[in-house]
Amino acid sequence: MSQTDNYEAAAAGATTDVARFDAGDKGIIGRFHHLLHTTPALVPLIVLIAALTLFGVLLGSKFFSPFALTLILQQVQIVGVLAAAQSLVILTAGIDLSVGAIAVLCSVIMGQFTFRYGIPAPIAVALGLAAGTAIGAVSGWLVSRVKLPPFIVTLGMWQIVLAANYLYSANETIRAQDIEAEAPFLQFLGLKMQLAGATFTLGVLLMIALVLILAYALRHTAWGRHVYAVGDDPEAAELSGVNVHGTLMSVYMLVGFICGLAGWVMIGRFGSVSPSATTGVIGNIQSITAVVIGGISLFGGRGSILGAFFGALIVGVFELGLRMAGANPQWTFLLIGALIIGAVAVDQWIRKVTA
Repeated sequence: MSQTDNYEAAAAGATTDVARFDAGDKGIIGRFHHLLHTTPALVPLIVLIAALTLFGVLLGSKFFSPFALTLILQQVQIVGVLAAAQSLVILTAGIDLSVGAIAVLCSVIMGQFTFRYGIPAPIAVALGLAAGTAIGAVSGWLVSRVKLPPFIVTLGMWQIVLAANYLYSANETIRAQDIEAEAPFLQFLGLKMQLAGATFTLGVLLMIALVLILAYALRHTAWGRHVYAVGDDPEAAELSGVNVHGTLMSVYMLVGFICGLAGWVMIGRFGSVSPSATTGVIGNIQSITAVVIGGISLFGGRGSILGAFFGALIVGVFELGLRMAGANPQWTFLLIGALIIGAVAVDQWIRKVTA
């Protein structure tokens, strides 16, 4: 009998079952881990609900009133917009230390163009947004073309923008009364609306709309898939046909534009235009805090912008709840620090078990 006949005889007696992969029953912990992996915003949502429940039980109707709950939204509207911008950069495995400074500079440009040069307020706002976009384009080019680390680029940009802010404005504050009398459009996002005892500002509505639009774009568009692909593995993304340079440029330019929106929200929130606003210094850390607590991985490629929004709300809930309870403000920093470490630990656990 030939060797070929032996092969045919062996093949005739072989099983006809199709190969399949069966992970088996993962158990409760395994299924919970899978749920966390597929729904990154679930952890911050659980923490947010727990915090609301805790302070609701401790403080009662004083905390659970429509006014108090919407006050949280008003307090986090600037950080929420900055966190949306920060999320995009971190999803690409980068980080932006200049978002707060860009927001302040854009607000200064809007105010100075209106009062120093007599430009109509709507055009001044558009020019402020364009300035933020241009700064983002410079950062994006340095990261994608020159191949400089995002941390170094945005750290340097933070210093440059802060210095330009003070030099251009001569540290001059434009008062709220002057803006209200001569250029009320600059305060447009500060307009308030009452609904069933709740108070909403247009800045809050802008923040919510921005988060929803970006969440849809990241989840349901090719651009969003490219952002995740670049953050996960830029070399593999490029081999797959993704324009890595174009994606990074679009992300950083969009981040600059969103920072411009945050600057406009700042004017509406504070009423005035101040080059020394604390957002220029601490806004960067606040946005990173919201993103990390929101479950977006600092290694890029995984997370949800809704999680960053929930992270900003968590910080707002703790700040307002502890203030109402009469606690030492340092407890807020302690708890937020614990949440940051816990969020990174959960992210590491999810990655470790997945691998």
